[in-house]
Amino acid sequence: MKGVIIVNFLQSIKERAKKEIKTIVLPESLERRTLEAAEQILKEKIANVILIGNKDNILKAGKGLQLEGVSIIDPTTYEALDDFITTLVELRKHKGMTVEKAKELLEDPLYFGVMMVKKAKADGMVAGAVNSTANVLRPSLQILKTAPGTKLVSAFFIMDVPECEYGANGTFIFADAGLVPNPNAEELAAISISSAKSFEQLVEEEPIVGMLSFSTKGSASHSDVDKVIEATKQAKELAPQLKLDGEFQLDAAIVPSVGQAKAPNSEIAGHANVLVFPDLDAGNIGYKLTQRLAKADAYGPITQGIAKPVNDLSRGCSAEDIVGVVAITAVQAQLSK
Repeated sequence: MKGVIIVNFLQSIKERAKKEIKTIVLPESLERRTLEAAEQILKEKIANVILIGNKDNILKAGKGLQLEGVSIIDPTTYEALDDFITTLVELRKHKGMTVEKAKELLEDPLYFGVMMVKKAKADGMVAGAVNSTANVLRPSLQILKTAPGTKLVSAFFIMDVPECEYGANGTFIFADAGLVPNPNAEELAAISISSAKSFEQLVEEEPIVGMLSFSTKGSASHSDVDKVIEATKQAKELAPQLKLDGEFQLDAAIVPSVGQAKAPNSEIAGHANVLVFPDLDAGNIGYKLTQRLAKADAYGPITQGIAKPVNDLSRGCSAEDIVGVVAITAVQAQLSK
């Protein structure tokens, strides 16, 4: 049975992506893993793919791969480049953006790719195999900005743990494990609500949110614990319909027997599938431990709160990881209409 849940989750996402084909930009087009992923995406008919850059250089980097069907767009010769430049100047004129600076920025495949999403030439973008999170998200926030009604852009990982009885048959969201370093209580509450929505959309199960700490229901006293308690209070006020509670230690959040022992008055304790970590240190360490020690598949970091889907990759990602994130991005694009 090893790995059955992983296959089912990823296969479900891929099947959903295939039902309404979206176009995803992969701007890191000289990276072999990106090109291997593009080949697989086309083979499985998960999405249409746009690569950004010089066609000869891209095909040289992808020698031996079947890339027929990929769209390759060279920013230097793109017929709508002037329109892109005009749009970027208009969006950033309050920051002193000039035509010359906009033209220079759009030579960067990341900026060019995000602008394709902005102008509806593509439905989403995936990058980060060779670029930092900051480099991937900077143009996204400058050009696409946040989604309506969203106060905070955050990131999560979908974790699929083989042979796991916890969570949604071993499937969890870990948040924020990729973007916000030290969220305050208000930000932590926003992350929890966004993550619950993302879980419901992508996993198609009811989200059960556990607000994590080193304390369970007052077992320890510290300002860090107070932050999680306040975040839990605010999240419940903002989204009273959610199944959400805290503060919990990890075992109290996901293990029914421990939850019952440590928090007997909580319906959430022991059943959480959306784990909200108190800071990025804990979230990042937690997802990597789960990935390496439990041999879990980690998809992400997936962003939430940007007006259109742009997702970051771990620089240690494989081609298969990229395929998975592209499928998730395509589904996000379907849902963002």
